[in-house]
Amino acid sequence: MPDHTDIHALLERGARADIAIAAPEREPLSYGALRDQVGRTGDALTQAGIGPGDRVAIVLPNGPEMAAAFLATAAHATAAPLNPAYRVDEFAFYLEDLRAKALILEAGAESPAIEAAERVGVPIVALTPDNGAGAGGFSLDIPAGASDGRSNGAGDDAALVLHTSGTTSRPKIVPLTDANLCASAHNIADWISLEPGDRCLNIMPLFHIHGLMAGVMASLHAGACVICTPGFNALRVFAWLDEMAPTWLTAVPTMHQAILARAARNKEIVARRRLRLLRSSSSSLPAPVMEELEATFDAPVIESYGMTEASHQMTSNPMPPAERRPGGVGIAAGPEVAIMDEAGRLQAPGVQGEVVIRGPNVTHGYENNPEANAVAFTGGWFRTGDQGVIDGAGYLTLTGRLKEIINRGGEKIAPREVDDVLMGHPAVAQAVAFAVPHPKLGEDVAAVIVLREGAEAGERELRAFAAESLADFKVPRTILFRDEIPKGATGKLQRIGLAEKLGITT
Repeated sequence: MPDHTDIHALLERGARADIAIAAPEREPLSYGALRDQVGRTGDALTQAGIGPGDRVAIVLPNGPEMAAAFLATAAHATAAPLNPAYRVDEFAFYLEDLRAKALILEAGAESPAIEAAERVGVPIVALTPDNGAGAGGFSLDIPAGASDGRSNGAGDDAALVLHTSGTTSRPKIVPLTDANLCASAHNIADWISLEPGDRCLNIMPLFHIHGLMAGVMASLHAGACVICTPGFNALRVFAWLDEMAPTWLTAVPTMHQAILARAARNKEIVARRRLRLLRSSSSSLPAPVMEELEATFDAPVIESYGMTEASHQMTSNPMPPAERRPGGVGIAAGPEVAIMDEAGRLQAPGVQGEVVIRGPNVTHGYENNPEANAVAFTGGWFRTGDQGVIDGAGYLTLTGRLKEIINRGGEKIAPREVDDVLMGHPAVAQAVAFAVPHPKLGEDVAAVIVLREGAEAGERELRAFAAESLADFKVPRTILFRDEIPKGATGKLQRIGLAEKLGITT
């Protein structure tokens, strides 16, 4: 377990002169300078009447200032990072829902968040990067009259609040405490054996739990360095590898697939800048992709299973020499993990059911939402909404998202099973199965395919290929070909609503 439960103590792990935050084409920021930055930011927030329990929305571009601003805000108040791509009405909703005390924006930014903040009466705090201080150094300009100097916060211990994706209903607020975050940072760093000499290339967005925890906080827990890029750019990843010499990276599967597509053209950089490991999380990594990544980079690929309510990591494949299982998400890697039936009974190994978790990294519950909490928690266990099975050795295989299961006239189909079969075709680079409306059956199976560069395959060929391994009712009736599959803001593939995005109607 971690030897600390707050961000201030976590930041003391690194020696003062060691590098904490780096960025392409920037001077790095030392641990000493980062601690000083956190302290100065805390003083500025206190003078503005912002303290524990006060929500501070952060809308900044991906990069070192975003990482440092998150840490500083979470250490003194409650950080609420928001996606900079939101529109005015979305920003207004989130600012009101959070009861934000302030909004941090980069000075001079032209963001729809400005109009939203003015609409709902949230003061804007301008952040100016201090390039002379190193990557992540900044100053804050607190507007006159923004505060009466008194905190409105309840003094709670939430360090971070994030909204769930809210695909079918109003997004829920997930509060995560200092203790939740530090436990998760410990779990991740310990699991992949991070050391002070490690350097993480973070290409994940920093308004998302994956980037914040696996990229930033796990690195700092280990006294290591996080390299903060401007965000994912497949055309620049190999240049960053060469310039920044990371020892590992963490990303979602779609990013890994885009990196793979360009690896052959960058063999010299891959050989010169050897990675110790590649980590994949936030959605399923197809087994063929894992195998190709390992062959290309000559490094283990560690697939992990995470979600916001768990401060990210729940299970993970272990590091060598322990067994890694392509297509599976490994063993419990921090919290307790079990399988539960609909009645709330824990199941024996080999029995399929809902994945449930409990532990110090797990949220205590959704904010002001007793109805959701009554559904989500059973006997102290959090119900993830994911379906899976744990074998006798403790390895978890996910079989689907309960809300994503396709109900074809009473036949239940796990779309991941269809994905895995289609991914076995040599011409297929990406495959995502999803439900489409059907006038008689209710739902039917469709799939969208991205072909490998230079490869050819038609709908009839792929349906025949799938029929070799799948029962007839599981074979997609419709197969679409696209250059790219629509993704959410964090790069994750989202099955729910995909039929509408692709223009498929009844």
